[in-house]
Amino acid sequence: MDEPSEPYGPDRQNEVYAAGMLADQTPDLPASPEALAELAEEKLSEEAHAYLAGSAGKEDTARENRRAFDRWRIVPRTLRDVDERDLSVQLFDQELPVPVLLAPIGVQSILHEEGELASARAAADLGVPFVSSSAASETMEDVADELGDATGWFQLYWSTDREVTASFLRRAEEAGYEAVVVTVDTPMMGWRERDVENAYLPFLDQEGVANYFADPAFRDSLDAPPEEDPNAAVWQFTEIFGDPSLTWDDLDWLREQTDLPIVLKGVLHPDDAREALDRGVDGVVVSNHGGRQVDGAIGALAALPRVVDAVGDRAPVLFDSGVRRGADAFRAVALGADAVLLGRPYAYGLAVDGEDGVRAVLKNFLADLDLTLGLSGYDAVADVDRDAVVDAEEL
Repeated sequence: MDEPSEPYGPDRQNEVYAAGMLADQTPDLPASPEALAELAEEKLSEEAHAYLAGSAGKEDTARENRRAFDRWRIVPRTLRDVDERDLSVQLFDQELPVPVLLAPIGVQSILHEEGELASARAAADLGVPFVSSSAASETMEDVADELGDATGWFQLYWSTDREVTASFLRRAEEAGYEAVVVTVDTPMMGWRERDVENAYLPFLDQEGVANYFADPAFRDSLDAPPEEDPNAAVWQFTEIFGDPSLTWDDLDWLREQTDLPIVLKGVLHPDDAREALDRGVDGVVVSNHGGRQVDGAIGALAALPRVVDAVGDRAPVLFDSGVRRGADAFRAVALGADAVLLGRPYAYGLAVDGEDGVRAVLKNFLADLDLTLGLSGYDAVADVDRDAVVDAEEL
């Protein structure tokens, strides 16, 4: 084992229990992600909550994500020295202190007035890499300023306007982002019944368009600046947001636009993973967009082992969709993920208590992961493999 990580689990336990026993203070946020989600619903408008919590169609894919986790059971091992634990991982020649990144979530201003800035500050404070969305309510440059020296990646929605896409990539490099996460499962937005019933799309209210309104290529495409005619700018955004015509051949063009590592997010089939690597992509994220795109799709964790087997040691494989607790991250790592992306739980924390809410969610998540690692008999995330879990349906 390399240098041990912070004792996230015992530190968090001591912090909470000492405050309770010595000062009669209980945590401001629930430890349970489910209870936190309920509290966030009370804080948010009906439309904002539906946009955050909702998924495609009857939301079967979102439920399937959780069922896929339930299928894999951890097999703890005992009497192994786990006094010191190492949670660090290597990705693209970077050493990350934990195998967790904050997933790209757009339009965070509908959750809290400080939006992505608050989330980025909390992530930086705890050394958790932050993935900034194209559809953020704050510009990528302002988010990068909040991250400071902490690790930041930029998530790209590939626009029909190639000049805008190339401009986004240039800006991401100049702002100091260390990788580009290209979301490939959203050439169009899925059929989300809650949003349809509310007739609500936050972009039309000028939320989540900061990167576009500030972009020189996007501004050049307008007849008038967004400040003078915001409605026209919003409709232009809707016209160019996604590109359903993209094919694998287009990756050659994308690769020419940036020297940053490119990670494709939204891969579920092993053949797509192989194709991505053959086309020069540097990594993949196994994800179904948290169930927000295709109703009735395979659970992301169910897809993970086949993708990992297809990729082998050629590139990192990350995982997203359905992660709620540290024990979920442990299971994903056991099935071959190099790291996981945490999404809705930190967004619920942001909705309830801003930066402090995100920080509390991360502290709890890392504590759970650290304790699960040790109590399962491992002293390093890098040593966790498929021997750590079993398929309950095959017992």
